[in-house]
Amino acid sequence: MRALVKFRLGDGFTELREVPKPRVEFHYALVKVKAVGICGADIHFYRGRYDELLRPPVILGHEFSGVVVEVGSEVKGFAIGDRVTCETHGEVCGECYHCISGNYNLCPQRRGFGYQKDGAFAEYILVPSIRLHKLPDVISFEEGALTEPTSVVHHALAEKGQIKPGDIIVVTGPGPIGILSAQMARIQGAQKVIVTGLTADESRLELALKLGADVTINVEKEDAVEEVVKITGGLGCDVLVEASGEAQPKRDALEMVRKGGQILLVGHGSGKMEIDLDQVTRKEISLIGTWSHTWKNWERSLKLIAAKRIDVGALITHRFPLADWKNAFKVVEDRKALKAIIIP
Repeated sequence: MRALVKFRLGDGFTELREVPKPRVEFHYALVKVKAVGICGADIHFYRGRYDELLRPPVILGHEFSGVVVEVGSEVKGFAIGDRVTCETHGEVCGECYHCISGNYNLCPQRRGFGYQKDGAFAEYILVPSIRLHKLPDVISFEEGALTEPTSVVHHALAEKGQIKPGDIIVVTGPGPIGILSAQMARIQGAQKVIVTGLTADESRLELALKLGADVTINVEKEDAVEEVVKITGGLGCDVLVEASGEAQPKRDALEMVRKGGQILLVGHGSGKMEIDLDQVTRKEISLIGTWSHTWKNWERSLKLIAAKRIDVGALITHRFPLADWKNAFKVVEDRKALKAIIIP
């Protein structure tokens, strides 16, 4: 079968290859991939920025949906022909504190699809059936591929977050995670949602307004901290969702959030950086890191997508065949695409 393989560490070293079709046994299922979303992390893996996480050679891609074409002898609840989407936890130990308590996203032996286990930029992917979720008929395969980022946002805002009806929420970064966060904040009862971005993000900021935001701020034309303070009457926002992964928005977050407020760190990629943690103490800020998702986040995200309370289809701007993966990655890297989908 054809697959996009990252074959060694460093910038590039990725190519389309013919690889063996996975063999199915026991509790695994073979899924014929119908749609795969390109995540920002895929670009980082391609460019060698997350080499410490990679285990090459490995097939990239982790946001996907498809059809079950073969099941192992111990698979229960799934059959050939089922439309499915799948969590990104390719492997967990199942025995540690985190796994037993239901937080297997934090398993120290977790191996994720697309960088430590073979992923979905391929014609087929082999997955543990326990990580599969049936895709409702009202959700297309392309929309189903976006269950993963929706689940990340659900985990952050609906599970780790403390958003209450009437709250003012700031989302920094209008990428897919940021725009989904604006929609999720509205569902959680936010009274006002503010999204910040750059001049290059103008079209994304416009989409954010259509999908749940009340106010957008171009940080290259306005002082985001001053604007948020002004909008909130000098108090600061109740909850700030940092979805950009950049260093400066993380620093600004400490200035934007009110005393006793909460900062949810969803975006990552800034690495080591200087930050004034004394502000966290003086303002009694809750600084919460959020990582990945679990079963309940997937099930609830699917319900929200099926009910059209979360619009994931509006984020899809480009579609490419697997053979054209280089152009697909380029439009994402150049920020011309909001969410690009590959059809293997």
